[in-house]
Amino acid sequence: MRDGAFRFAESETRPSLAATSHASLAAAAPRNRIDEIVFAHLAKVQVAPATSATDEVFLRRVYLDAIGTLPTADEAKAFLGGGEAGRRTALIDRLLARNEFAVYRAMQWSDLLCIKAEFPIDLWPTAAREYNRWLLDSLTANQPYDRFAHELLTASGSNFRVGPVNFYRAMQNRDPQSLAQAAARVFLGIRTEKWPEARRAAMAAFFSQVGYKPTGEWKEEIVYYDRNKPLPTDAVFPDGTTARLQPGVDPRQIFADWLIGGNNPFFARNLVNRIWAWLYGRGIVDEPDDMRPDNPPIYPDLLDYLAMEFVHSGYDQKHIYRLILNSNVYQLSSVRRGAPAAKHFASYTVRRLDAEVLIDALGQITGSSEQYSSAVPEPYTIVPEGERAIALPDGSISSPFLELFGRSPRNTGLESERNNRPSTAQRLHLLNSSHIERMIEQGPALDAIYRLSDQRAMATQLYLTILSRYPTEEELKIAATYARTGGVNRRQAGVDLAWALINSTEFVYRH
Repeated sequence: MRDGAFRFAESETRPSLAATSHASLAAAAPRNRIDEIVFAHLAKVQVAPATSATDEVFLRRVYLDAIGTLPTADEAKAFLGGGEAGRRTALIDRLLARNEFAVYRAMQWSDLLCIKAEFPIDLWPTAAREYNRWLLDSLTANQPYDRFAHELLTASGSNFRVGPVNFYRAMQNRDPQSLAQAAARVFLGIRTEKWPEARRAAMAAFFSQVGYKPTGEWKEEIVYYDRNKPLPTDAVFPDGTTARLQPGVDPRQIFADWLIGGNNPFFARNLVNRIWAWLYGRGIVDEPDDMRPDNPPIYPDLLDYLAMEFVHSGYDQKHIYRLILNSNVYQLSSVRRGAPAAKHFASYTVRRLDAEVLIDALGQITGSSEQYSSAVPEPYTIVPEGERAIALPDGSISSPFLELFGRSPRNTGLESERNNRPSTAQRLHLLNSSHIERMIEQGPALDAIYRLSDQRAMATQLYLTILSRYPTEEELKIAATYARTGGVNRRQAGVDLAWALINSTEFVYRH
């Protein structure tokens, strides 16, 4: 029956991805400068944009992309039942104000910053949690990005008490070149390991006086400006400008001042490109951590526009998210009208849910809790019941599900470490594992739906809960026929329908 339910989901829910309302059949029209740039380019290269996404598709997409969380059935009903103009914009504003926005962004930044207690990063749990706490506090407060970067690069103090000093510890090597490499990757999107040796050494000079010393506390370490270390005579910024290092002045301060200064051509462009990649599945420069002259942006004017907006907004990250999410380019359907659509952003990029987002969605749908543990034995071995995967503060805290579904190991900080490619083992786990079976059959949230006396109401609530939309009449008819002729009782019919929907491409993928 499970295999049959899977085939039912594949055959019956997939067409809904292409379903369009009358309004969505209209050609996409520019709504902001993002649209003007992209649609003008598409016309020039003769690539037709997709139609606009339906409200049902947009609702689920924007929840997952903005806060890494599915809408509840009640939230779906409220949005889909309203017909007021501007409700998409109003929904975006509400999502950007929710706590989960900062939590999900902190998860993405934690991948980038390698926040992980165990080997090969070896931050230790206390330091990893303090680092994550600082990161989450900064994102919750929407701290201007220039201040965020400056604080991270110039921090000194105990790794147990000053979260950002762990930037200088969250890497496999802590020599000046490795520190410079991390700073360039995170804040410039540049891989310095491809540079000539002399150029790498010239940038490493800014990190030549970073010092480390232990304390009497087990695993505690002080990161500080060690003026007793030799001061190099040659220091060159990534743009080729020579810097003058002075005795008694922390070279990190000089680099940080250059980084956030108005003459730096990389800083703002790097982050807006990352934000675009996080929302769209690929960057304007792709890969987003490999920005170099021979890897140009697909839309140079779009990258320049977003970077300019970022600077003029006072480095307000939410401003960039708001611009992109409100654009008609972001709100295009995932159903392509031409082969190169994904490359040109002529349609939304279909991609599998992140491992953390997927297990959180299953927990929300079923009312179940996942169990997480850390390989580091102390001092933090207990993860509170009900903790969401996107909120885990340490990459060492994991579960078999997260490992199977490609969560980033946080060893290098590269975007490519996260593996969202589907596998046979993942499909089998969703289809046949006792882990998913317990969640679907015993989860209290689904059990309450199975108890509904009306079969049509039960099917409708399952669709709203799992797929964030109402079922079509054809889907209701198929569910009713199965409940009547499938040789199962009403509750088992509900269980089979839930299992089918959870195994559908419509659930497992962003679209």
